[in-house]
Amino acid sequence: MSLRSLLQNPFKDLERALGYRFRRRARLELALTHPSFRHEATDVPDDNQRLEFLGDAVLGMVVADHLVATHREDAEGELTRLRSQIANTQALAKIGKEIGLGDVLRLGRGESQNGGAQRAGNLADALEAVIGAAYLDGGLKAAQKIFQKLFVPPLEKINGTDGENPKGNLQELCQKLWKINPEYRVVSAEGPAHARTYTVEALIRTEVYGTGTGPSKRTAESVAAAAALARLRTE
Repeated sequence: MSLRSLLQNPFKDLERALGYRFRRRARLELALTHPSFRHEATDVPDDNQRLEFLGDAVLGMVVADHLVATHREDAEGELTRLRSQIANTQALAKIGKEIGLGDVLRLGRGESQNGGAQRAGNLADALEAVIGAAYLDGGLKAAQKIFQKLFVPPLEKINGTDGENPKGNLQELCQKLWKINPEYRVVSAEGPAHARTYTVEALIRTEVYGTGTGPSKRTAESVAAAAALARLRTE
């Protein structure tokens, strides 16, 4: 990026990473203003804490909406687990680090010298503040654009094992070997509705090749598929 481009818009790289371009960049700048910066400056009247509060609520709503739409068979307990995995401090900080949020955070001198640009809490808070700023700038659609760009890919990996897709891999292998698809059968569903445990069998040509348990049918199926793959690879 040229120096002129940086001077015109110092947040161009960040906006590209977010997948959203702010109409009023002052909102983005405020979202990147840590309280330590405001405390040391004489002409900065506000910091990102209020935007962080708003962004936390907006992100929670967007995540919940996505999970309800894409995980139709999962009970409340499983949806809560998934939401906590994608929206906790460490997960937010990881995303913030990946998009270079620490490079553009406005920090006080002491906070900066003490590694504040890479501190998990600062990165997570700033990312939530950015989402809050985007909501004010472009409404719910703006927040959803950022969510789709940054949060959906890691969320999709959670259902697999270490980023893999055992169900997809099993289906691909069955198609290659026999031109058929595996089937899944729920053996049991135990416990209360909000904390149910499912047991699922993976069947290939009516034979059980793997069994899995989990807090949702989806998770149990993934575990069963992984077990079936392990058996097939040893035969």
